[in-house]
Amino acid sequence: MVDLSRKRALVTGGASGLGKAMSEAFAAAGAHVIVADVNAESAEAVAKDIEGEAWTVNLADTSALDGVEVNVDILINNAGIQRIHPITEFPLEEWRLINTLMLEAPFVLTKAALPAMYQKGWGRVINLSSVHGLRASANKSAYVAAKHGLMGLTKTTALEAGPHGVTCNAINPGFVLTPLVEGQIADLAKTNGITEDEVREQVFLGHSAVSKLAEPGDIAALALFLASDAATVINGSAHSVDGGWSAA
Repeated sequence: MVDLSRKRALVTGGASGLGKAMSEAFAAAGAHVIVADVNAESAEAVAKDIEGEAWTVNLADTSALDGVEVNVDILINNAGIQRIHPITEFPLEEWRLINTLMLEAPFVLTKAALPAMYQKGWGRVINLSSVHGLRASANKSAYVAAKHGLMGLTKTTALEAGPHGVTCNAINPGFVLTPLVEGQIADLAKTNGITEDEVREQVFLGHSAVSKLAEPGDIAALALFLASDAATVINGSAHSVDGGWSAA
């Protein structure tokens, strides 16, 4: 069991999907969890369930965040969105939104959290990247660019923070069985006139050597390990949870 008693953890996008699973897992390990989310109602609900606290915040407004003080021991940069268009048709504002939320906001929060971690001589920054931080897919230029950038930020943070007792690592999931993905399975089955099982096999597992989608708890368990003392010398690394997608 990982013991995070007396540790403070901030989870962005913490009110749903992977963020909710990590918020719950870190709270169960004894951490005081700050659930950061743009959805106030959902953030309050999750925070209440885990006896943490909610932070309603628009992470896309990075100018408002610059200069904020973040006193936590563990920072999990998880919040994200997706937009899909060919490059020639990608709206600039959507491209900017994705890169602001998924690359610039993690930078701003890392910048804000590191001073307190340095002072304590201990800290963990965990960035939720993606298989798309290692591989590309057509029509996802903004997402792929943001996740590749996040991998660069992860490595640079690791080099700067390591001497201060602070590690920074990335988790790179493929498709994860969240309610959002479940909804996509049903929609894709209807749109393409195939069964939901065929969607899972052809679309979501087409790149995987393992015939199973990861679940939110799998990601939360890995994040817990990276936050533990057992991971003290794991730094600047990318941990793929994609069934072998990125091994090809």
